[in-house]
Amino acid sequence: MMGQIFSANRSCSYTPTPSNLRGLIPTKATIMFSALLDAARNSPFKTPFTKAQCEPGTVAPVRGRSIVAAASDEVEFGSTKFFVLCGLGGIISCGSTHTFVVPLDLVKCRLQVDQAKYKNVFHGFKLTLAEDGSRGLVKGWAPTFFGYSAQGAFKFGLYEVFKVQYANMLGEENAYLYRTWLYLAASASAEFFADMALSPFEAAKVKIQTMPGYANTMREAMPKMMGEEGIMAFYKGLVPLWCRQIPYTMMKFACFEKTVELLYAYVVPKPRDQCSKGEQLIVTFAAGYIAGVFCAVVSHPADVVVSKLNQAKGSSAIDVAKQLGFMGMWNGLMPRIIMIGTLTALQWFIYDGVK
Repeated sequence: MMGQIFSANRSCSYTPTPSNLRGLIPTKATIMFSALLDAARNSPFKTPFTKAQCEPGTVAPVRGRSIVAAASDEVEFGSTKFFVLCGLGGIISCGSTHTFVVPLDLVKCRLQVDQAKYKNVFHGFKLTLAEDGSRGLVKGWAPTFFGYSAQGAFKFGLYEVFKVQYANMLGEENAYLYRTWLYLAASASAEFFADMALSPFEAAKVKIQTMPGYANTMREAMPKMMGEEGIMAFYKGLVPLWCRQIPYTMMKFACFEKTVELLYAYVVPKPRDQCSKGEQLIVTFAAGYIAGVFCAVVSHPADVVVSKLNQAKGSSAIDVAKQLGFMGMWNGLMPRIIMIGTLTALQWFIYDGVK
């Protein structure tokens, strides 16, 4: 999982015993799976909120340690290949999930920018279907897919890069003692760059979804935006995007880890190391959904400003915030809670499975 830095003994060795290979032939896949479980079970970084305590026989993560990633391959922790594969996991998890909830995102954006016309979620869906048909519900799928795929690559890939770099700067002992702050700093730093990749696509998506007749596809919207407002058309929402996404991502990682810890402590009837991989992924999904609810609430006002800003030509973020007022910045909160909760849960489920 993202909040974890896997570390075990100096090598990921595997010793078959009657208890863990009961009646099975020790295949490479079996060895790989058991080695990963051993690494996760012995990790001192099970959660960033646990009390710092060194256990006999465990050491902090170091560069050069290998993690088995495939039956005939090994990926060195902290290597370029490791970071690239983490970025690939981010592309799969973010690009696919955001595209999956495009209909809900479209209704949410319309609720945010035109509360008078779109009364609630159900009315928004009904009106969209009546005006645009079923194809109208998937407007903006292309900028959503490409934008959030790019964002996912930077978010998850750079998170791992910054986590290693900050740990090296702090030193092994301090990185362990202050790992909560390390995770928060790494996630915020990664999101800073991820939003630069996302911003042009997010601007095009909002134009397509909230301005009837402006454009129906990304290929139509982007050249039109460039011709009307220049390059700033794609980046005028970057600062509000940072305000939305950086707190969201910090909450996403920190809240997820804490929720996982609490679920295993008070809900799951058996210790984590006795749960099957499927059971662990169920806990991952539940913790991701709970974390997503908190993420949605924390980042929602900035999300409304981003939607309205990309709709209103020539306005600044401050102008839009004043126009909306405090209560106006909470328009569309319920559909966004449903959307972000689902997104976050699915992203953690997919990324955890990939990693």
